[in-house]
Amino acid sequence: MNILITSVGRRVSLVRGFQKELKKLFPNSKVIASDSVPELSAACHVADSFFKVLKLNDPNYIDFLIKKCIEQNISLVIPTIDTELLILAKSKKLLESNGIKTVISSEDFILKCRNKRIIHEFFKSRDINVAREYSKKDYKLPLFIKPEDGSRSVDTYKILKKEDLIDYHFSNDKFMFLEYLNHDEFDEYTCDLYYNQEHNLKCVVPRKRIEVRDGEVYKALAVKNELITYIKSRLDFVEGVVGCLTAQFFMHKTNGKIYGIEINPRFGGGYPLSYLAGANFQKWLIEEYFNNAEIEDNFDCWESDLLMIRYDDEILVHGYKS
Repeated sequence: MNILITSVGRRVSLVRGFQKELKKLFPNSKVIASDSVPELSAACHVADSFFKVLKLNDPNYIDFLIKKCIEQNISLVIPTIDTELLILAKSKKLLESNGIKTVISSEDFILKCRNKRIIHEFFKSRDINVAREYSKKDYKLPLFIKPEDGSRSVDTYKILKKEDLIDYHFSNDKFMFLEYLNHDEFDEYTCDLYYNQEHNLKCVVPRKRIEVRDGEVYKALAVKNELITYIKSRLDFVEGVVGCLTAQFFMHKTNGKIYGIEINPRFGGGYPLSYLAGANFQKWLIEEYFNNAEIEDNFDCWESDLLMIRYDDEILVHGYKS
């Protein structure tokens, strides 16, 4: 009954949460971590044990992962980064045939999320507003430019005047020229959503983003607001979706108009706020995947108006030799 968290990096809070909840139900079980450079991963040193994983583009990646899971009695895999989702989704049945469950949404849904143009179409099919995408020959300033397959706010640009535009913006076909949603007018939320194995929505926690560093939230507020009802009415059932999903929305500060921005079908970096507020996704996953428990609706189980302020901490590794 061991759990593996892959590409764990610095997700110390996520590991500790799983450790706490797993030990309550299965005292002898372990939370194991993997990373491409585990000896330099803070979360690997916090986990009960860890191992070095192959690069995702290695053709032996899945075979190696299965071998390590069997060796270490791992029966549940929790992925954490976008780049590993597709290969794990494609290998889900192979993993299951070796007694290894993976909390991973369907290949089809992951492909939707990987392309921001396609996820915009998904939002529109669910009656969720999206920022208008302009033609590169016919656009209106101000603009927000981002790549259709980007992550962690890499290669994004706020364009306030024409002089800010360069040839690179026009020559890159992946760049989307989008209507600019001004932070003076809109609040930005990342919402943690929990879906059971039947693809039904069981919990929504809107987290208002106050300060972000390197694409990850450092100050955030868990708040019960109209986003919960809005999301429930439009995303109550999504074919192929399981486990934790993080969805980003903008909500107008005065008229309440809501825009869908993107979806990541995995745990987000700011999820620890939802967990500490009482939305216990880790416990539900353990109960559902290990005990075949039915997860009830948990839309009101967590504390509203809880502010999270993060800070840097140290993990010391004694006797380390580089």
